[in-house]
Amino acid sequence: MQENPKSILALDVGSGTQDVLLWLPGEAMENCVQMVLPSPTALLARRVREATSEGRPIHLKGFLMGGGPVAWAVREHASAGLPVTAEPAAALTLHDDPAHVQKMGVVIQARPGDGAAEIHMGDIQRAELEGILRRFGMDPPESWCVAVQDHGHRPHGSNREFRFSHWRGFLESGGAMAGAVYSDPPSYLTRMRSVLMQVPGAMVMDTGMAAILGAGCDPWVRSRLDRGVVVVNLGNQHALAALITRDTVWGLLEHHTGALHREALARWVEAFRRGQVRHEEVLADGGHGCAYHPAGIPGLPFDTVAVTGPRRSMTEGLGWTMASPFGNMMLTGCYGLIRAFHLVKGMDWPRGGA
Repeated sequence: MQENPKSILALDVGSGTQDVLLWLPGEAMENCVQMVLPSPTALLARRVREATSEGRPIHLKGFLMGGGPVAWAVREHASAGLPVTAEPAAALTLHDDPAHVQKMGVVIQARPGDGAAEIHMGDIQRAELEGILRRFGMDPPESWCVAVQDHGHRPHGSNREFRFSHWRGFLESGGAMAGAVYSDPPSYLTRMRSVLMQVPGAMVMDTGMAAILGAGCDPWVRSRLDRGVVVVNLGNQHALAALITRDTVWGLLEHHTGALHREALARWVEAFRRGQVRHEEVLADGGHGCAYHPAGIPGLPFDTVAVTGPRRSMTEGLGWTMASPFGNMMLTGCYGLIRAFHLVKGMDWPRGGA
């Protein structure tokens, strides 16, 4: 058993928020520093739109990061006829194919043009987060665990299919949740590798899997794991459902949250827990896909459906369990990261957890 680190900063980076937990050994989880802040992509989108309203050129510098709001804002800026330049790494935020980025009206170059507003791209606001901790008399964390959603590097073809091929590989390798945590991610997981350039030595994980692992820390969910649980993470953009037992995933289904309504979601989940969803039908519906463990689904009821994520209110009336580990749903992914760290390191999980 390894010695616990002095502190771990768990950072769950979404499209709407970045959720932060500073875990200290021996401290009750409820008393640890917790923050829900606007996501980096949302903050940078605001800066781009300010430059658009001022009629200024923009220059993207720094790192590959999650797109979403900032990518949409950059496209709007270029569509308004305003100049956009970008360093090669930052340009990959907009698309994996540089030729596609250039067709959007973005000039890829190292230096900004005259009068350009410089937008520093990156999923990690390390100086700002550590600065907040220092202002409250706390040392920077000894270790970092970061969750981001990584579609994988796919210059051509469907990134939905490419992302789901990664999930299929995860299930084929055994579906152990600890296997979804990386200190050295595969080369195609370029967003995770970009995070490690910003925070060397960190552990990284997918946001959806972090939320699924964290939902298992809810006492009611934990008590049902031996019967099998369906965990549904409803993020602002993506919905990921998993069939889980203790620390094993037996099936995954991923769709776009915005393409679902309550009744459609309920139908997908009911068929999914019975092992009756085909990958092709999810893909045809605009989702990413569905896959099951190659050994099949255990003969368990999977009769508990637990939901987490910022869009979980869309399931009201379905009778699903609203998972709130340690009383805080918005930090479910952070709890999953802390639990993942302990799984990988072979450490005891903090008291009160699963």
